[in-house]
Amino acid sequence: MPNFTETEYENIIELRGISQSYDGGKSWIIQGLDFLVEDKPAQGQFVVILGASGAGKSTVLRYIAGLQRPTEGSVLVKGQPIGKANRVGMVFQQYSSLPWRTVLENVALPLEYQGVDKKERLERAREMVELVGLAGHEDKFAQYPTLSGGQLQRIAIARSLIANPDILLMDEPFGALDINTRLQMQDLLTEIWHRIHPTIIFVTHDIPEAVYLADDIYMMKPAPSRFTEHVKVDLPLQRSRETKRTDRYIELVRLVEDKMIAITGGEGH
Repeated sequence: MPNFTETEYENIIELRGISQSYDGGKSWIIQGLDFLVEDKPAQGQFVVILGASGAGKSTVLRYIAGLQRPTEGSVLVKGQPIGKANRVGMVFQQYSSLPWRTVLENVALPLEYQGVDKKERLERAREMVELVGLAGHEDKFAQYPTLSGGQLQRIAIARSLIANPDILLMDEPFGALDINTRLQMQDLLTEIWHRIHPTIIFVTHDIPEAVYLADDIYMMKPAPSRFTEHVKVDLPLQRSRETKRTDRYIELVRLVEDKMIAITGGEGH
C-alpha cells in the first residue's frame, strides 16, 4: 500500500482520514482517504488525479477549494484549516466567463472583488492576457463564437492566476476541447507552471495527458474511494512534444493504463 501521509518538504495540502457520505453513513462515496502534497520551493508541484467516473476526483478539489466539507476528516492548506487567507484558484471544464464582459474585464474580476484600483487591476489583467496568448483580444466579449473554446479556457486560466494563487485547481479543463486545441493548452499550461510555480492539482480522464503534465499521478479506486496508487513521473522537468516520443514516456503511459485497469476493473476513467 503506498504511503500518502509522509512527504519530504512542508505540506501545502493535507487531507487526513477523509470520508464522505450523503445519506447519514449508510453508504460512503469516499472513505479513509489520505492525501498530502508537499510545497517544493521555487518549483511548485504538478499533481494529476485519475480515477473512474464518480470516484470523487472533483469532490477532492472542492475540499481543497473550501467549497465542500467532508463528512469526516480534516482538510488543511499550509497547515491551517481552509479559510479566506488561502490563495486557491480554480478552473472548471465548463466555460465560466461572463459573456457580457470583455476578455480584460473577465480576467480582472478577482481583483475587482478584492477592491483593487481599476487602473492597477486592468494593468495586471493585460499582463495575464499576454501570458496566456490572448493579446489583441482584450476588448472582445468573452463568449462563443466570438472566441473559441480554447480562448475561453485561456481566460479562465488567466483569471485564476491573476491573484497569485499558491494552489491552482483544474477540473478536466481541456475535456471539451478538440484535440489540436487540447495539445496547445497542455503546452501553454506547462509553460505557465514553469514561469509562475504554483502547485497545480489537475483532474483528467486522459492518461497520456496526465503523464505529459504531471510530477506525480495519484489514482483513486471506485467508491468507497481512496487513493490506492501513486506513480512518480520521472521525465525531465522541461517537456515538449518530443517528450511524447521517448521510450520512457510511452512506458509510463502503459504503466498508468495497467494500474488504472487493475483499480477500476476496466470501468471508464
